[in-house]
Amino acid sequence: MGQLDGKTALVTGATAGIGLASARRLAAEGAHVFVTGRRKEALDEFGEGFTAIQADVANPDDLDRVYAAIAERGKGLDVLYANAGGGEFAALADITWDHYATTFNTNVGGTIFTVQKALPHLNEGASVIITSSNIDVKAAPAFSVYAATKAALRSFTRSWAAELVDRKIRVNAIAPGPINTPGLSGLAGTPEDAAQLLKGLASGVPMARLGTPDEIADTVLFLATPASAYVTGSEIYVDGGASQV
Repeated sequence: MGQLDGKTALVTGATAGIGLASARRLAAEGAHVFVTGRRKEALDEFGEGFTAIQADVANPDDLDRVYAAIAERGKGLDVLYANAGGGEFAALADITWDHYATTFNTNVGGTIFTVQKALPHLNEGASVIITSSNIDVKAAPAFSVYAATKAALRSFTRSWAAELVDRKIRVNAIAPGPINTPGLSGLAGTPEDAAQLLKGLASGVPMARLGTPDEIADTVLFLATPASAYVTGSEIYVDGGASQV
């Protein structure tokens, strides 16, 4: 018996890193998991227990297709993990309108409408989980736009938890620190630069290492199950103590 037997979940941004690990964890606990991402070749690797849909959360029409598929299955949604997002380095002097708009449209707009369009499908007692970042309370040079989007998600978590409590829907955020994912390495231009970036990030963590996608997936599972029944409006920092110590 899995902790999520008979449940239905949706994980956005599920083709790599945190999203992929979390989708696998939810499926391993018995949930049928809808997964989305922009890369068809990665989506094609999902097998039994998953419904994979190519979609960009910044595109409202794509989100409509995702929720139409969930509605067609007819079992509603018990877990929504709004994970899709990303960002690039840009110092204040180098920020362009496109950089700002792309980052906010994906991280903020994509999350707003992922959750909004889920509302008719969320079952009573459902869990909504949002990927924030510990950068919402820290500073990082050349990462201000990304940090601002994550601070916005923290605010949404509180507001939506208050709005949805009458439906017994819980809304929480996870704030990862530096996690060893392809997306993190991809912020650097070369493999050598990536190695230096990861080493530098690990040195700033009290536990002296990067986190793993599976460690975030463990927290996703906690928030997805009745183990967190008395938790809503919270942000859980999974960052090796970087924001706390």
